Formats: sequence, structure tokens, C-alpha cells
Amino acid sequence: MEITRRSVGPSDVQIAIAYCGVCHSDIHQARGEWAGTQYPCVPGHEIVGRVTAVGTDVKKFAEGDLVGIGCIVDSCKQCGDCESGLENYCDHMVGTYNGPTQDAPGHTLGGYSEQIVVHERYVLRVTHSEDQLAAVAPLLCAGITTWSPLRHWNAGPGKKVGVVGIGGLGHMGVKLAAALGAHVVAFTTSESKREAALALGANEVVVSRNEQEMAAHQTSFDLIVNTVAAPHDLDAFLVLLKRDGAMVLVGAPATPHPSPAVFNLILKRRSLAGSAIGGIPETQEMLDYCAQHGVVADIELIRAEQVNEAYERMMRGDVKYRFVIDNSTLA
Repeated sequence: MEITRRSVGPSDVQIAIAYCGVCHSDIHQARGEWAGTQYPCVPGHEIVGRVTAVGTDVKKFAEGDLVGIGCIVDSCKQCGDCESGLENYCDHMVGTYNGPTQDAPGHTLGGYSEQIVVHERYVLRVTHSEDQLAAVAPLLCAGITTWSPLRHWNAGPGKKVGVVGIGGLGHMGVKLAAALGAHVVAFTTSESKREAALALGANEVVVSRNEQEMAAHQTSFDLIVNTVAAPHDLDAFLVLLKRDGAMVLVGAPATPHPSPAVFNLILKRRSLAGSAIGGIPETQEMLDYCAQHGVVADIELIRAEQVNEAYERMMRGDVKYRFVIDNSTLA
């Protein structure tokens, strides 16, 4: 269908979209599984492309630049969160799609499209080579969603970090934790993913259904990043944390997890926390770090007309590890 983008304002950047990653949240929104979906819904918040026009007041970007857009296209710009570069926690954060806007049709329209116009504050510079651009797209959501807790909880040399789930989010968590120099343990329910997780950079792999393998890691982790988007037993992982360790939830199940046993938190001063995507400065930090260290997502490139098939395959876990749309096929 034809959609209308606003004209380029003084602080705006217009971007021709080259590639857009397919996130699991796209499925929830497009199918109305999360409350509040507004139609027509144009999903997509893992966007990379090239600048085609800039407003008169834009200082950071010029026509021809390679750039990215993640999950945020607006915020209040003046609250404590925005002033701290944590626009993702602003009460008035506007998502790249399905968010409030003055533009037609009254809500934001995302990256499954040919172009987009965004205020320069929310545009990210991409310094990867152009031949990596498709694999950069998932960094704008899957990458920053795992990078933010890894950085906040100081993952790095001398730290033991677990990543639960080896999917779109989890494979980036393993890659980034390894790039930061942590000792990385990947948790999976499937024996068949053991070799794949090691290839991503994990030092060890634990099949979480194997009680002996789990018991061997009790009270040893500084940080566990849990990417699983389905309700499951959190206590099985909480007991693996050492004193003052933290498990951070970044997966968003449609129904709640079973409530964890309080004593598993109290007795070792453990923390159970959450983290939502990331702010613009840390997203830029992540992109720059990934460019310097050669980190990109593992992707399968698809044509636009394959997106419904891709959704079904994602629901079956049949992708390694992120679908990316070639937006040139939209024309």
C-alpha cells in the first residue's frame, strides 16, 4: 500500500531504507497479540539505509551517509531519562511504529517501507562496511537489547556471564558478551544447538534440561541475561548466581513467569531485574564497538513477499538467527 511520510523539517533526516530486520515483537503487533495495535500497522524497527535529505538545522548527518534507526523515533527530550541519554525509559518515548505522532495516519509507521523521516536525535551513524549492512540491521534492536544490560552490569574480563536462549536476542548476547571479554556460558533446551552456540563465541554450553550440567554451575555467575520470551522457571537460573549476582530479563513473554522463590534472592543478595532496549548514546556506542570488533548478526535475507512465511518460521524457531528484509523488493 502507499503510505505518506512527513516533509523533511528543519531537524529531520530522510532515509532510503535498504534493509529492515524482523523482530518477534513485529509478529505480536501485526497480529494484535499485544494490546493497542493500530492499523494500518507497518512494523519494523531494525532499519539501516542511506540519508537522502536533511533539514536546514541538521548538523550530524549529510546526504549519502549510512545510518540506522532503532526502536525510538521521539521522546520528550527534557525529562531526567532523556537528559541522561536513556530515552528508552522516557514516559513519552515514541516507538518507530505504532506510536503516537502528528503525522498521518496518527501513529508511527515502521521500516517495512521504502523510506522514513526521523528527527536527527534518533538517527544512528553506521560505520560498518556497506556489504555488512543487512547483518547490521538486527543490531538496532537485538543488539542493543542485550548490549545495554551487559554494559550496565559490567560484563567483561573476569566476569562469568550466562545467556539463556539462543535465538534472535540470545545469539547477539553471546556474541557481544564474548566480544567484551567475559567468560560466556550459553543455556539452551536443545542439545542440537550446542555446536552452534560454541561457534557464536560461547566458552561453554549448558543444556538447561540436564540437571547435572546445571548443578555444575551453581553459585558461579556474575550475570545472566535471560532472552527467553516464554514463561519458564526462573529459580533454575537464579540459584546459579553468586552473591550479588543479577539475572536480567529482556525477553517479553505474553503471560507472566511463575513467581520465583524469594529465598533464592534473599540468601545470596541476588537481583532479578529487567532491561528495555537502550538509549540513543549507548546504541551508538554499541554500533561503534561492533564495527571495531567485526560483530554483526547472523541473518537470512528475505524478499518482502516472504515476510508471512518468515513469521511462521520464527514461531517454529526455524531461523539462524534473524530474518532481514531486502527493502529493494518492496518497489
